[in-house]
Amino acid sequence: MTILGNFLQAQPVTLRSVDAEKEFRLKLYYGNGGKGAFVQYEGKKEIIPLRVKSYRLDTISGGPGQPAKHYFVWDEMVKGKFNGTYKMVQMKNYIVDPTYMRATDFRHFNLELVEEEGDPDGDDQYLLHGARISFNHFYNNKLLIEYPDGKKMNAELPFPDSPDAAQQSIIEDYNFDGYDDLAFTIPDAGMGVYSMFTIYLYNPKTKRFELFKEPDYSKSSCSCLCDVSVDKEHKLLYTGCRGGASWHQDAYRFDKNGVLRWVASQKQEE
Repeated sequence: MTILGNFLQAQPVTLRSVDAEKEFRLKLYYGNGGKGAFVQYEGKKEIIPLRVKSYRLDTISGGPGQPAKHYFVWDEMVKGKFNGTYKMVQMKNYIVDPTYMRATDFRHFNLELVEEEGDPDGDDQYLLHGARISFNHFYNNKLLIEYPDGKKMNAELPFPDSPDAAQQSIIEDYNFDGYDDLAFTIPDAGMGVYSMFTIYLYNPKTKRFELFKEPDYSKSSCSCLCDVSVDKEHKLLYTGCRGGASWHQDAYRFDKNGVLRWVASQKQEE
């Protein structure tokens, strides 16, 4: 197994073919679990959606103290039709053995990471529900969403206070309606021990992302969308924060009108 490339500061990754008669290059964009992925070939304006075929997280085989392995397989979809398959493994911030299989003749191409000069610019993109989403991890708080019908949405995200912090992003179904939503996170402005969330819910009726309305915090231990996680089985949304020497967690559930309601709180002493 060959590890290709040095430490990656942020996505996207640029790959090139190593065994094709004519070299081709592409940028691969993707979010957590491989969601929101697409490729853009060098010299081409159009982007090609990638559909997650499989994703597997392996935290065991490497042994104690070794990085987890993320196994990605995507189907390349051109005008809704299968056109090829991309595979790669990510170990911490390394890309391992990326390949592409072309569907027309089932030819396999080995790829390698292209080393970028200088510091990363922090720009990143996703393709989610046909909308192209652009933002920056490090240097600005601009969010741009370009919809398939040509409409655009511009917004400003909360930005980290610390110059060493980064804007992170998560693709997840936060309201349990079967459609992935989009979250952005930054460290809290205090000790930086938990993450503050800004969530955009996807509305399948309007085909738009809408800023999530925060719940009533009058009964909550944490008055913020912080350290948000989901319990898909019980359709519960959890938040967590730290106050003094204790960690606090709140549980919420969406009512029939789509309003997030407080359910319970608990405190964990250290």
